[in-house]
Amino acid sequence: ILNFALTLEYLETDFYKTKGKSVGLSGEAKALASLFGDEEAEHVAALTNAITGAGGKPVKKPMFSFPATNQASFLKLAYVLENTGVGAYNGAGPSLVNKEYLAAAGSIVQIEARHAAAIGLLTGSSVTPNGAFDKPLSKTQVLAKAGPLIKSK
Repeated sequence: ILNFALTLEYLETDFYKTKGKSVGLSGEAKALASLFGDEEAEHVAALTNAITGAGGKPVKKPMFSFPATNQASFLKLAYVLENTGVGAYNGAGPSLVNKEYLAAAGSIVQIEARHAAAIGLLTGSSVTPNGAFDKPLSKTQVLAKAGPLIKSK
Protein backbone atom coordinates (compact mmCIF):
# COMPACT_ATOMS: atom_id res chain seq x y z
CA ILE A 1 0.00 0.00 0.00
CA LEU A 2 2.78 2.44 0.91
CA ASN A 3 4.68 1.73 -2.31
CA PHE A 4 1.50 2.30 -4.32
CA ALA A 5 1.08 5.64 -2.54
CA LEU A 6 4.76 6.39 -3.14
CA THR A 7 4.31 5.87 -6.87
CA LEU A 8 1.40 8.34 -6.88
CA GLU A 9 3.49 10.85 -4.93
CA TYR A 10 6.38 10.42 -7.38
CA LEU A 11 3.88 11.13 -10.17
CA GLU A 12 2.54 14.27 -8.54
CA THR A 13 6.01 15.55 -7.64
CA ASP A 14 7.23 15.07 -11.20
CA PHE A 15 4.08 16.63 -12.59
CA TYR A 16 4.45 19.84 -10.59
CA LYS A 17 8.22 20.14 -10.58
CA THR A 18 8.92 19.11 -14.16
CA LYS A 19 5.79 19.52 -16.26
CA GLY A 20 4.77 22.62 -14.32
CA LYS A 21 7.97 24.33 -15.43
CA SER A 22 7.65 23.32 -19.08
CA VAL A 23 4.11 24.46 -19.89
CA GLY A 24 4.58 28.16 -19.21
CA LEU A 25 2.53 28.59 -16.06
CA SER A 26 1.97 32.09 -14.78
CA GLY A 27 0.45 33.89 -11.83
CA GLU A 28 -1.26 31.88 -9.13
CA ALA A 29 -1.01 28.65 -11.16
CA LYS A 30 2.77 28.96 -11.22
CA ALA A 31 2.93 29.74 -7.50
CA LEU A 32 0.65 26.81 -6.61
CA ALA A 33 2.59 24.37 -8.81
CA SER A 34 5.81 25.37 -7.08
CA LEU A 35 4.29 25.01 -3.61
CA PHE A 36 2.51 21.76 -4.41
CA GLY A 37 5.65 20.28 -5.99
CA ASP A 38 7.58 20.94 -2.79
CA GLU A 39 4.82 19.43 -0.65
CA GLU A 40 4.52 16.35 -2.87
CA ALA A 41 8.30 15.89 -2.59
CA GLU A 42 7.88 15.93 1.20
CA HIS A 43 5.26 13.20 0.84
CA VAL A 44 7.76 11.15 -1.20
CA ALA A 45 10.38 11.55 1.53
CA ALA A 46 7.92 10.63 4.31
CA LEU A 47 6.66 7.53 2.51
CA THR A 48 10.19 6.45 1.61
CA ASN A 49 11.20 6.76 5.26
CA ALA A 50 8.13 4.85 6.41
CA ILE A 51 8.81 2.01 3.97
CA THR A 52 12.48 1.70 4.85
CA GLY A 53 11.67 2.08 8.55
CA ALA A 54 9.38 -0.91 8.28
CA GLY A 55 12.15 -2.93 6.63
CA GLY A 56 10.68 -2.61 3.16
CA LYS A 57 12.20 -1.47 -0.12
CA PRO A 58 10.75 1.66 -1.71
CA VAL A 59 9.77 1.31 -5.36
CA LYS A 60 11.93 3.18 -7.82
CA LYS A 61 10.60 6.32 -9.39
CA PRO A 62 9.12 5.51 -12.80
CA MET A 63 9.19 7.73 -15.87
CA PHE A 64 6.06 9.72 -16.62
CA SER A 65 4.43 11.32 -19.61
CA PHE A 66 1.89 14.08 -19.05
CA PRO A 67 -0.39 15.25 -21.90
CA ALA A 68 -0.60 18.83 -20.60
CA THR A 69 0.66 21.39 -23.12
CA ASN A 70 -0.47 24.70 -21.64
CA GLN A 71 -1.73 26.19 -18.39
CA ALA A 72 -5.36 25.20 -18.95
CA SER A 73 -4.59 21.54 -19.71
CA PHE A 74 -2.05 21.46 -16.86
CA LEU A 75 -4.65 22.69 -14.35
CA LYS A 76 -7.28 20.29 -15.70
CA LEU A 77 -4.91 17.35 -15.20
CA ALA A 78 -3.80 18.67 -11.79
CA TYR A 79 -7.44 18.68 -10.68
CA VAL A 80 -7.87 15.06 -11.79
CA LEU A 81 -4.59 13.94 -10.19
CA GLU A 82 -5.25 15.58 -6.83
CA ASN A 83 -8.80 14.24 -6.61
CA THR A 84 -7.53 10.80 -7.64
CA GLY A 85 -4.97 11.01 -4.84
CA VAL A 86 -7.70 11.81 -2.33
CA GLY A 87 -9.74 8.84 -3.51
CA ALA A 88 -6.70 6.55 -3.47
CA TYR A 89 -5.80 7.41 0.11
CA ASN A 90 -9.43 7.08 1.19
CA GLY A 91 -9.65 3.73 -0.56
CA ALA A 92 -6.47 2.38 0.99
CA GLY A 93 -7.04 3.76 4.48
CA PRO A 94 -9.19 0.92 5.80
CA SER A 95 -6.48 -1.59 4.79
CA LEU A 96 -3.84 0.10 6.90
CA VAL A 97 -3.64 -1.74 10.21
CA ASN A 98 -0.57 0.09 11.50
CA LYS A 99 -1.86 3.17 13.31
CA GLU A 100 1.26 5.20 12.47
CA TYR A 101 0.80 4.53 8.76
CA LEU A 102 -2.89 5.33 9.00
CA ALA A 103 -2.07 8.62 10.74
CA ALA A 104 0.51 9.48 8.07
CA ALA A 105 -1.95 8.66 5.28
CA GLY A 106 -4.63 10.72 7.00
CA SER A 107 -2.26 13.65 7.20
CA ILE A 108 -1.31 13.38 3.52
CA VAL A 109 -4.88 12.95 2.23
CA GLN A 110 -5.84 16.25 3.85
CA ILE A 111 -3.13 18.05 1.91
CA GLU A 112 -4.13 16.34 -1.34
CA ALA A 113 -7.69 17.53 -0.75
CA ARG A 114 -6.49 21.08 -0.10
CA HIS A 115 -4.49 20.97 -3.32
CA ALA A 116 -7.56 19.78 -5.21
CA ALA A 117 -9.72 22.50 -3.65
CA ALA A 118 -7.21 25.23 -4.48
CA ILE A 119 -7.07 24.09 -8.09
CA GLY A 120 -10.86 23.87 -8.14
CA LEU A 121 -11.13 27.47 -6.97
CA LEU A 122 -8.54 28.60 -9.50
CA THR A 123 -10.33 26.91 -12.41
CA GLY A 124 -13.94 27.37 -11.36
CA SER A 125 -14.34 23.63 -10.72
CA SER A 126 -16.09 22.16 -7.72
CA VAL A 127 -14.08 22.11 -4.50
CA THR A 128 -16.25 19.16 -3.39
CA PRO A 129 -16.78 17.15 -6.58
CA ASN A 130 -18.35 14.25 -4.66
CA GLY A 131 -20.56 16.34 -2.40
CA ALA A 132 -20.34 16.15 1.37
CA PHE A 133 -18.40 12.84 1.40
CA ASP A 134 -15.42 11.81 -0.70
CA LYS A 135 -15.61 8.49 -2.47
CA PRO A 136 -12.83 5.98 -1.92
CA LEU A 137 -11.21 4.66 -5.08
CA SER A 138 -10.04 1.09 -5.60
CA LYS A 139 -6.56 0.34 -6.91
CA THR A 140 -8.14 -0.48 -10.28
CA GLN A 141 -9.91 2.89 -10.41
CA VAL A 142 -6.73 4.74 -9.46
CA LEU A 143 -4.71 2.89 -12.11
CA ALA A 144 -7.34 3.71 -14.73
CA LYS A 145 -6.74 7.41 -14.07
CA ALA A 146 -3.01 7.52 -13.29
CA GLY A 147 -1.71 4.39 -15.02
CA PRO A 148 -1.62 5.86 -18.55
CA LEU A 149 0.77 8.57 -17.28
CA ILE A 150 3.32 6.00 -16.05
CA LYS A 151 5.69 5.10 -18.88
CA SER A 152 8.20 2.82 -17.11
CA LYS A 153 8.85 1.23 -13.77
